[in-house]
Amino acid sequence: MKTQTRLSRLLFILGIAAILVGTGILSFLVGRKLWRDYRRNKLMETNVVIEIPELRIKAPVLEGTDNEVLSKAAGHFPGTGSPGSGNYCIAAHSSTIYKEYFNALRDVKNGMEVKLYDVSKNLYTYHVTDTFIVEPSETWVLDDAGDVRVTLVTCTDDGTQRRIVVAKP
Repeated sequence: MKTQTRLSRLLFILGIAAILVGTGILSFLVGRKLWRDYRRNKLMETNVVIEIPELRIKAPVLEGTDNEVLSKAAGHFPGTGSPGSGNYCIAAHSSTIYKEYFNALRDVKNGMEVKLYDVSKNLYTYHVTDTFIVEPSETWVLDDAGDVRVTLVTCTDDGTQRRIVVAKP
């Protein structure tokens, strides 16, 4: 009987410990998501915003494409167009493991609406006209094409190539 009582107590303590550890992990994950959403919303108040409603993509666009920028937002390639003018080029991470801004771009289809809101929150509406894959060295996609467009750049699932999405007004 004593062994059974000890075993019951041990199992009870292990159960409580498992509940506490699980609650701690869940709290951490929820807190991290809430912090990321808060930070994203604050960035969207004062920066350009890209939105593709059908893919549930909505992200702030910061200047630059280095790792520091892309860890928090999408990034605008310096020297390319601006919303409503030239070839406005935006990069963002995509990953099958992590929740990144451009994960859903693999599901983009011609005709989908792409919205850009400039810093003053003026709306520019584009529609996807082309999507293709290039090698990382093929930077011609960033060149001015002589028209108004937005070019989105992200990695393919295996990270070896770049998925390009072009949208025009």
